[in-house]
Amino acid sequence: MTISGNDIRMAKLLFPNITATPEHYEGLFPQRGLTAGAKVTRLAPSPTGFIHLGNLYGAFVDERLAHQSEGVFFLRIEDTDEKRYVDGAVDVIISSLKFFGIDFDEGAGPDGDTGDYGPYHQSNRTDVYQCFAKHLVERGCAYPCFLTEQEISEIRQAQEKRKENPGIYGEWASGRDLTFEQVESRVRSGMPYVLRLKSAGAGGTIHVEDGIRGTLAMPENNQDVVLLKTNGVPTYHFAHVVDDHLMRTTHVVRGAEWLPSLPIHIELFKMLGFPLPVYCHTAQLMKLGEGGNKRKLSKREDPELSLDYYRNEGYHPNAVREYLLTILNSDYEEWRRANPGKDAGEFPFAIEKMSTSGALFDLDKLNDVSKDVLLGIPAEELCGFMAGWAKEFRPEIAGLFEGNETYVGRILDLGRSGSNPRKDLICAKQIFEFIRYFFDSYFTAVDEPPPNVSKADASAILKSYLDTYCHGDDQQQWFGKIREIGASLGYAAKPKDFKKNPDQYKGHVGDVSTVIRIALVGRAQSPDLWEIQQILGEERVRQRIKNCVPA
Repeated sequence: MTISGNDIRMAKLLFPNITATPEHYEGLFPQRGLTAGAKVTRLAPSPTGFIHLGNLYGAFVDERLAHQSEGVFFLRIEDTDEKRYVDGAVDVIISSLKFFGIDFDEGAGPDGDTGDYGPYHQSNRTDVYQCFAKHLVERGCAYPCFLTEQEISEIRQAQEKRKENPGIYGEWASGRDLTFEQVESRVRSGMPYVLRLKSAGAGGTIHVEDGIRGTLAMPENNQDVVLLKTNGVPTYHFAHVVDDHLMRTTHVVRGAEWLPSLPIHIELFKMLGFPLPVYCHTAQLMKLGEGGNKRKLSKREDPELSLDYYRNEGYHPNAVREYLLTILNSDYEEWRRANPGKDAGEFPFAIEKMSTSGALFDLDKLNDVSKDVLLGIPAEELCGFMAGWAKEFRPEIAGLFEGNETYVGRILDLGRSGSNPRKDLICAKQIFEFIRYFFDSYFTAVDEPPPNVSKADASAILKSYLDTYCHGDDQQQWFGKIREIGASLGYAAKPKDFKKNPDQYKGHVGDVSTVIRIALVGRAQSPDLWEIQQILGEERVRQRIKNCVPA
């Protein structure tokens, strides 16, 4: 490319304080010394204070690609938009992702940057961007544009009237034709301007290999997009291209909503002379809406989009990770069935097996996955998880778990052994609601006795139960006494007897045991009542029955 004297003068005019060259930064950030095939990936969220499921979804892809290949996974913070910046958001991003098992090898951290390719906050890299912007101006690939918002609005209206694509390009890009003297006069007078790419696009077609979607054919870019805003801060388009090159990113994982911008980014890499990374555009997270139609997860409509939702509810990070892997790779569930005891990190993740259409997020399926995952977590560990959740989100109940591990462990293990273990534990909030009756201060009766059991019979059942109760009875002895109590009051000793001759009985032994169950746990349904009593202890069992027997 022939470099003109006016372009050199223009670059010096626009960037008088930039003395570093692209070669300087190429030397400062050399190729990483990694093994062949190692991938370098990054997560680059904006610090808006909202970290969502899509961030975690993409982070799992980034993390697996890097760590399965012995590469590097880093965190970069894209904080050039001051209007969207929220104090403390970076710490929230890091802590939220760490909770779900996402650890970075380098990048932004709670105590500053770690790594040799920073700064990792874009707001601290202005000189780097301006160096490469100056380089583009020197080569005639970028120019200052003085169009006002009013003028741009008028251009847009004219384009709409002529049914042409909106934007600044071709005949609408009047700034391309300004002479150096005209630019100099306006700059020295303080007229605000943005720096635009001087696109070389002429309406052709480009072909690019997407890591997930394969070969894509797209119209080449012809838009003179903004590279630097009026305050000298770069746009996402420009900043991420410079950063991904200098940080030696090999794979860029991002959502499908960025596909329309891909031609812009390809042209920028080409204009700057950078090798193109492998772009991997993930499918958007969808859910079934009304009528069974798929729609995008919405920040406004779907609380489950926010990672805070899963932390507040108390989903175990292993459960969320396990579920997301079923969405991310089509063969994960088959692998899990063949490898029930292996860590999810051993799964050979492949971007080629990711969906290219909408990835359907199903909260009910997450709950089912969570039941399986929690069943495999020892009660002691699950108790620790519950204690940590309570300390952060329900401090008023934290004392129930801390220092009470043996008791809580027995509760959490209830019914989880044997050939047909119970699988109904989903998340910490739900688990506490399930087990709250084990703690006197949180015990409440939520169900009524069976309608066929009179108040008089209910009192008689409980009084007889209290009189005959022996905490040392085995399960068979214990249930035999309940049968006897029921029979003495006119209830069938077996449900099948009642079914054969309903007119001969008031009900059956199941109704009798339900009265006792409600007195002890407040519910008509629960795990094995004999085992519950063994955990509650004799004193608590007797006291609860007494509380339900009229004086």
